[in-house]
Amino acid sequence: QGRIDMACFAFPKYSWLDFLFTLFGVCTYLFDVGSDLWVAAEFCQRGHFFWSGLVLSFMLTSSVIVQMFSWFWIKYDRDLENFESETSENNIVLGGPSHAKLTCFLHVCQLGFFFRHVSALRQGFCVWWRRGEGARYAVYLTHDLSMLRLFETFCESAPQLTLMVHTMLRTGHARTIQCVSVVASTISVAWMVVDYHRSLRSYLPEKTRQDWLSSVAYFLWNLLLIAPRVVSVALFTSVLPLYIVAHFLSLWFVFVLWAWLKGTCFMDSRAGEWLYRATIGVIWYFSWFSVSEGRTRWRSLIYHTFILVDNSILLLTWWWMRNPEMTQTYALPLAVLVPLFYVTGLLVKALYYHCCHPMRQGDLPDGLVYKSAVDQTSAVYSQTVNKRMANHVTNFYSSKTTAVTKTNDSVISKLIGDWT
Repeated sequence: QGRIDMACFAFPKYSWLDFLFTLFGVCTYLFDVGSDLWVAAEFCQRGHFFWSGLVLSFMLTSSVIVQMFSWFWIKYDRDLENFESETSENNIVLGGPSHAKLTCFLHVCQLGFFFRHVSALRQGFCVWWRRGEGARYAVYLTHDLSMLRLFETFCESAPQLTLMVHTMLRTGHARTIQCVSVVASTISVAWMVVDYHRSLRSYLPEKTRQDWLSSVAYFLWNLLLIAPRVVSVALFTSVLPLYIVAHFLSLWFVFVLWAWLKGTCFMDSRAGEWLYRATIGVIWYFSWFSVSEGRTRWRSLIYHTFILVDNSILLLTWWWMRNPEMTQTYALPLAVLVPLFYVTGLLVKALYYHCCHPMRQGDLPDGLVYKSAVDQTSAVYSQTVNKRMANHVTNFYSSKTTAVTKTNDSVISKLIGDWT
């Protein structure tokens, strides 16, 4: 299994579907931002200044984190051989040397993420117009966008979704704008998990590309695991609103420590790596995310067991301290459905990995077919491979045999040396 069959290998290609995904991502991003501002304005008009401030703080914090990641990556990309000349030739909005000051200004103004979307759309349109020319850089840009949307989703959409559910529970009714915001945040989270996984799967051989059934299964188990987590946190917040801060900070600290102990090496600087670990801590508060290579089954099991226990504690605390009169219409259904959905999500996840995981088809694991092939091809391709996404592939798809793992570890070490 350690031999690379270059004849059947294909680099990720940019298709019209990738362009549509990028276009839809821009639309959902703008709709999400617009609905967030609308919600903040509505809270302010009704005198709920604290909730309005929370919405705006979620937006600002998420934006700052995403802009920092984006800027770190642009600085890294400019150090790659031939990258600036290639981006200038293809006239990409972000990345060319002539746009250095403008790019910095846009990131300071919190507009770098938006103009990354613009750049990806423009490059995608040029690829379509030129019938494939510049496709490698279009793929590069869309993969970066996929990761940035993942960070933005869990740093803003997931916390805001929790806040919206909390306000509806606290007030006992839901206004139209609150429902719109919940729908927007839910769409953002659901779309992101499918889009990001689709980007990861593009690094595997053509025969392992994710079909629609696999996408639905992946979307379903993520939804069934994330939704109960959000509801559990919102229910706990409705009875002990101040203690949720201590709960989040304590779990976040443990998760960041865990990421540090796993020796993550995602970013190219120490400051960037700690930013990444801090962001992973936020993601783990809501959902599982693999950050280091190797077999992830036991780590995932430990994580889900911990979250299941934590959800149970949050639910029991809410049940004990709730107002029976105000919650009598939905208390019992939520107490039953929340843990039931989470367990169902775990079962669907197990079914997905049993039937739809790439390893079930006998392929080389961890996306290493792609990374090994890059190592054996020209330097031009090596400059247009998105190392960040390729490294995440090694974390999401674990190997089955020790022999394959050892073989691929040597490949990874060489590749990391080449890139750094």
